[in-house]
Amino acid sequence: MSAESTPEPGIPGEPGTTGPRHRTPGRRRKPRGKGLLITAWTAAGIVVLGGTGLGYVYFKLNGNINSVDIDHALGTDRPEKADNGSENILVLGSDTRSGSNQDLGGGADDGSARSDTAMIVHLYEGRKKASVVSIPRDTLIDRPECTDTDGTTHDAATSVMFNSAYTTGGAACAVKTVESLTGIRMDHYLEVDFSGFQKLVDELGGVTVTTTEDIDDPDSHLNLEAGTHRLTGTQALGLVRTRHGVGDGSDLGRIQLQQAFIKALVEQVKDVGLFTSPKKLYDLADTATKAVTTDSDLGSVNSLVSWANGLKGISASKMHMVTMPVQYDPADPNRVLLDEPKAQQVWTALKNDRPIPKTATEGTATGEAKGVVSAP
Repeated sequence: MSAESTPEPGIPGEPGTTGPRHRTPGRRRKPRGKGLLITAWTAAGIVVLGGTGLGYVYFKLNGNINSVDIDHALGTDRPEKADNGSENILVLGSDTRSGSNQDLGGGADDGSARSDTAMIVHLYEGRKKASVVSIPRDTLIDRPECTDTDGTTHDAATSVMFNSAYTTGGAACAVKTVESLTGIRMDHYLEVDFSGFQKLVDELGGVTVTTTEDIDDPDSHLNLEAGTHRLTGTQALGLVRTRHGVGDGSDLGRIQLQQAFIKALVEQVKDVGLFTSPKKLYDLADTATKAVTTDSDLGSVNSLVSWANGLKGISASKMHMVTMPVQYDPADPNRVLLDEPKAQQVWTALKNDRPIPKTATEGTATGEAKGVVSAP
């Protein structure tokens, strides 16, 4: 169970899953210990700085990075790459509940991986601004058949939670599901684990946020009075996982907290003064590269540096953050359903490299936690 103790129907054996798993002879899928990604964006930005080193430093950082060959797993049956200069990245995290992540997240140490956070980051032509679309993990969807990076084929399923895609087939199946849902090609994939996120925040010296009300959530181990706080890594992790302590107690409210925290984090990274301390620079780069898992195209320091260098000009004020348009499921208030007409406005805007219209999110479910957390 997740720390929210919310039932998880979207895992192997859930209602709506049909047919057996088909495994390639001689291959065995290895469980991945990746967790909640709040901003691989920040991690990649730090890699840009750390990647300027030579010799041992370069090879040490290069050896830290994990990568997965998603393109090979998915083959050619995918949406076409955009030809308008834009780029889309699936930013994904999971709650593995094992090892050091189990200590941070609580719950049973069953070794399973559950996707807690998913964001589509759309970089506009020129890399001066971005749109970020959060996908609620509790969204009921039709999951397509997919093949994971070990060659195992997983059958399609109907009316299952979005996060079942990662639980079932890892990164490749998560990408396949997002592309099926949106009709948009994911050019890259980024992921970070729980312990890596906590260490990154601590290496940065904490992150300062202001809360407009008290937050008390025993499930995420967070207790904050209203006011300004310099959050440690543990507190930051608690904040971005909180749902019962704010708003309507839904996953949508947690997404609003995550989006507010990301903006505070992005702004703070710009003011850390990384160049004043080579050791601080190396420690941050070492932590960031250990935390991040990428698609194979970004699976080296050189590739990450080249890609992330284009993100440096995007400040928090140039990041438009929304939640995928959904409505609460009348049959189950703990689940949400895609608001297809409004969601189509979002996907059409991203495909055409245009801003997401305000009408796309008007009248949709929100979570009622907007404004609870902000940068000071």
